[in-house]
Amino acid sequence: MLIKLTHAHIIGTVIAYLIGVCLVPLVINFSKKEGLVDVPNERKIHTKPISRIGGVAIWASTMLTFLCLVFMSYYPSGNLLSGILLGGSLMFLLGLVDDIYNLDAKFKLFLQVAIATLVYLLGIQINNLPFIGNIGIFSYPITLLWIVGIANAFNFIDGVDGLAGSVVTVNAVTLAIIAVAMTPPNHISALIGFILAGSMLAFLTYNFNPAKIFMGDSGALFSGFLLATISITGVMKAATLAILLPFLVLAVPIMDITFSSLRRIAKGKSPFVADAEHIHHKLLHAGFSQKKTVMILTSVAIIAGALASLFMGSATIKHYFIYIIAIVFIMLLLNFIKVLTKK
Repeated sequence: MLIKLTHAHIIGTVIAYLIGVCLVPLVINFSKKEGLVDVPNERKIHTKPISRIGGVAIWASTMLTFLCLVFMSYYPSGNLLSGILLGGSLMFLLGLVDDIYNLDAKFKLFLQVAIATLVYLLGIQINNLPFIGNIGIFSYPITLLWIVGIANAFNFIDGVDGLAGSVVTVNAVTLAIIAVAMTPPNHISALIGFILAGSMLAFLTYNFNPAKIFMGDSGALFSGFLLATISITGVMKAATLAILLPFLVLAVPIMDITFSSLRRIAKGKSPFVADAEHIHHKLLHAGFSQKKTVMILTSVAIIAGALASLFMGSATIKHYFIYIIAIVFIMLLLNFIKVLTKK
């Protein structure tokens, strides 16, 4: 199988990074002036107020990259693109309002369902499942559960410097490569994945421990929404077992939100009430540092992505390792540069 990335995929990733790396410092300065910072408490592991609206830079760099591609005549037209960008923007705005005003969890969930319903009506739907085929009327609740669940799953793992950003980057690249490897390839889903990866790498430049900025609900919900929707449009449209690959690719956030929700329900608590018992908290309590915790969970995401890519064939796994090695190298380089600048 021949896997071919378009110029838009590569250029989009670079542009997203360059725009993002310029925007993040502006967002940090603005949030400090306006008091939009995350204050430490008993559930938090940071010790000083830190900007909590990193999602502004992630969303803006992603959307501005699409605008740049239009001006450069690499117009990213394609089926369902408008639904993904519109829904992602609405999810970002919801998260931003929550970052500023701390919305009620049930009200926020209601709005998330409303946004997922909108994109479902715009055609982003899970219509088939392996061994079952067409799922008919169950398409709507299953699609909503997937979109809302994945968006919140990334919000759940955003508790350690660099963790959510690293997992999002690996997941985005993995889903993008698989989308290109599908028959027929879905270049729009792949483009969104690569642009998100570029935006997230720019954010990680300032988010690795010790973080200068957090992505907040705005960044986590936006990123999770994009990954949920491109997994539907780029992979789940297949009529084969490949439809299950997103469950493998997104293993880290899925495991965390599943165990967290079941644990809270078993204790008679609401699954929407935050606590300090997520997977990353357990690793920290076991004695691992923040950086080692990020390395462990990011490694799990990389292994899961490798298994998913292997399912698609030798050409896919080869491209996967090429891009993942490049991404990991960039992450390590950014972290190394940050350490040097601190000295």
